[in-house]
Amino acid sequence: MSLTAKLVVGVIVAAALLPAYTALATWRVEQRYPPQGEFITVEGIRLHYTDEGSGPPIVLLHGASASLRDFQASLIPGLAKHHRVIAFDRPGYGYSERPAGAWLDPAQQAALVSAALAKLEVEQPLVVGHSWSGAVVLAYMLNHPADLAGGVLLAGAANPWDSGVSWHVDLARRPVLGRIFAGTAVFPIGQLGLNKAIDGVFAPETPTPDYRQRTGAILALRPGPFRTSAEDVGNLSRFLAEQTLRYDGIAAPLLMVTGGADTVVSAQVHTQRLAARLPHAEWVDLPGAGHALHHSRTEDVVTLIRGFFERVQRRVVVGSGSR
Repeated sequence: MSLTAKLVVGVIVAAALLPAYTALATWRVEQRYPPQGEFITVEGIRLHYTDEGSGPPIVLLHGASASLRDFQASLIPGLAKHHRVIAFDRPGYGYSERPAGAWLDPAQQAALVSAALAKLEVEQPLVVGHSWSGAVVLAYMLNHPADLAGGVLLAGAANPWDSGVSWHVDLARRPVLGRIFAGTAVFPIGQLGLNKAIDGVFAPETPTPDYRQRTGAILALRPGPFRTSAEDVGNLSRFLAEQTLRYDGIAAPLLMVTGGADTVVSAQVHTQRLAARLPHAEWVDLPGAGHALHHSRTEDVVTLIRGFFERVQRRVVVGSGSR
């Protein structure tokens, strides 16, 4: 058999086996990491969420390539001691649905979260977003200012950037080729590179023990969530170029926490520029911390969030009493 014939046979075999492998691997992963919370339907979209603790409410929104398990392995245990903590799988991640059609931008996702919280009778929450969800928190503050007490960005994306996106993100978000890529090659290749990707999120720090297992990180390699993340990351900069024009209108309290060594979301590009626009915002930098600061510096971040919320509540009480 010639080399060309062997290559053709190899391609045919791979085309037959890889989708089957991906389907089986997806099933196995979902059996190992099943839904842990409840479901609520908002505007026809079924969202997965957890609701723990009691007290002043805090809402947690994860970044790209993640799920609400990211917070179960980090912030929820500490925050739920004193607060009602609601964490969502954003649309298309974890076990939340993603509507077909046009991209669901951060403003639309913020509207869904706001509507879900109304159905859950959650009033005046502190809304916290990590990484990509920094854009969702800012959209929430711009479009639903009366529905929250304040916002927190953890290594949050706030401004457009010039570096573009990686090749696999660009490929996965394409309508036809993206579906083929995500349904065949992503799972086998992604499994091999998952630990390296985790190292990059934590760098220069070391991943916390059992991070991969505790967060169910491999859930992100399923075809649906992988394409959702690619779509979100690939479209975000363009969206932020428009949203930044409105930042001067943010009046609600805002806390920004960054990792001093974060190479994933640049504090100079995102937080520093936002801080210049919003002099009332608070900014805390954790020296030496990477992008996964809520894992590597969990106690510090919990303390910062709780302290900020207490200050916000005191301002509300004083403001109400002075009328």
